[in-house]
Amino acid sequence: MDDGHSDVASRWCPGARDADPGVNRRGAGPGLVAGKPSGLSKPPSRFQPRALSPAAGSGQTPSRFRPPQMWAKRLELCFSLLFVASYFTNKYVLSILNFTYPTLFQGWQTIMGTILLQVAWKLGWLEMRRTFLWSAKVSWLPAVFMFVGSIYAGSRALSKLPIPVFLMLQNTSEVTANLILKIAKKEKLSCTITSSMLVIFTASVFLLWNIFKYESGSFFWAVTHVTCAGGYKVFQKLKSCALSELEQQYLSYLYSMVFLICAAYPSGDAFDALTFPFFTSYQFHSGCCASGILGVSLQVVSVKLKNCVSTVWYSSWMLVTKILTACMSLAVFLTDLNITTSCCLVLGVLGEAILIYASLNGPEVKG
Repeated sequence: MDDGHSDVASRWCPGARDADPGVNRRGAGPGLVAGKPSGLSKPPSRFQPRALSPAAGSGQTPSRFRPPQMWAKRLELCFSLLFVASYFTNKYVLSILNFTYPTLFQGWQTIMGTILLQVAWKLGWLEMRRTFLWSAKVSWLPAVFMFVGSIYAGSRALSKLPIPVFLMLQNTSEVTANLILKIAKKEKLSCTITSSMLVIFTASVFLLWNIFKYESGSFFWAVTHVTCAGGYKVFQKLKSCALSELEQQYLSYLYSMVFLICAAYPSGDAFDALTFPFFTSYQFHSGCCASGILGVSLQVVSVKLKNCVSTVWYSSWMLVTKILTACMSLAVFLTDLNITTSCCLVLGVLGEAILIYASLNGPEVKG
């Protein structure tokens, strides 16, 4: 589906326009050289190196898993830094400062996301259409409800669960959503993909059971987060209207902001937060501001990176970033992991790695 990313990709990815070897820099086709017929061009020199043949068995790296250029590597580094900083900041505010008022915390994040996306859009830094607010204002409401449930339950779960466990649950929602999409589109699943999904699902079931035994208070929020996050991803893919990822994120931020602000008073969070001991401390204020800025920045950089690299490479880099975040969190935050939880986490990482390797041999679909 053409969602308007082509202009964004050419602006942020200098090599995106010249990716097709059949088109030269002046727009000439394979039979033209600088706008002239190919018959008038000079024959290639015998000392000129020949292009590598894409035939199988040549030992060349597949195009979908080819390492990105320098401009994309900078986006990768920025993505990883924002990913680690965003999760660490949220964990600090929710667990260390113990700010357990999700409607206020997530409401602040959606306010920051709406404002920053709006400013970047008006300044011309982001590509969004002017009519998308009116074309999808009602049809996007089911996704908004699932988005609100995902961030609300995710805030509750992250305040109690370690970061590695929370990342594993998010991975489960993505795998479940992809499985539902493939079944809905009646796509055939290879044995490798089926086995990897089964490994991830089994590890997630044992992980949730372990959470239920030792952290029964966060079990409900963990299951709700996985369900709502998976439903939101499925709705994103099955939605018929042509909305780009940034437009979808803007609508989700905008409607969620209104919903969470209206729910702050009935839920009691607006009055309970007045007794929060760190309400006037600079650590709390800086943590909340950093959380909102890092969250929306991570979303924007993620979209830019998806447009610059292949889907398989993006999934691989995401896996590496998750592993890095999980390992660093063990040294930063106090984490209590038993043998069962550790085995489930390792099994989940192994299953995701197998899934990425299996998708390398299948047809690639850009997200």
